[in-house]
Amino acid sequence: MDAIILAAGLGTRLRPHTESTPKPLLPVRGRPILDWALGALPAAVDRVIAVVHYLGEQIEAYLGQQRHVPDWEVVHQHTPRGTGDALRCCRDQLRPGSFLVLNGDDLYGAADLARLAACPAGLLVHPVSEPRKFGIAFLRADGTVEKLVEKPPLDGTQLANTGAYVFPHEVFDVELTLSPRGEYEITQCISALAERGPFHAVRTDFWLPIGDVAAWQAAQNIDLDAVMTGRR
Repeated sequence: MDAIILAAGLGTRLRPHTESTPKPLLPVRGRPILDWALGALPAAVDRVIAVVHYLGEQIEAYLGQQRHVPDWEVVHQHTPRGTGDALRCCRDQLRPGSFLVLNGDDLYGAADLARLAACPAGLLVHPVSEPRKFGIAFLRADGTVEKLVEKPPLDGTQLANTGAYVFPHEVFDVELTLSPRGEYEITQCISALAERGPFHAVRTDFWLPIGDVAAWQAAQNIDLDAVMTGRR
């Protein structure tokens, strides 16, 4: 199974730490964020495609020395235009069948990713108490995804989209349009696929988005070995 790692971002909210180091390579408890992410991939994943842009040569050098997934390659997103565009950049490199897509700067539990990978199509969701800060998944009565709404004006606990997905190859049949912020969003793919058939919502036991300096510093105090089991 292929896994796409989205690692092209600028990491602007983590400056000055990302001025010379790409965000996925910032250390958490002595290991790069990306190293933790690769170590949590399911055993079914035997090939990784990393989408890079900013300081991409550093990520490529790291992939060359890591031992989690020996079969890897990089795809350069020369003009970043959103996560949907990053996904489309990988179309010709993917093998037939379903594939994982992960944010390269978030940390996920191995057991959660394994359950996600077993789905024909789906995403990881995690309860959050401030839904106005996240993309929120709204589910049907059977637990599958009905739609995603970005930062809805809601209060109370809702299910956030964590940025981890499994897509069928038919995702590339979805025609993307520019979002209001001028990007092609991967969430458009989910909404379109959810209209065509079941798109599963897999609830996580662990999700650690490292979006800013405070979150990165807080991650240093978490026993990740205890929550991210199944490392290769």
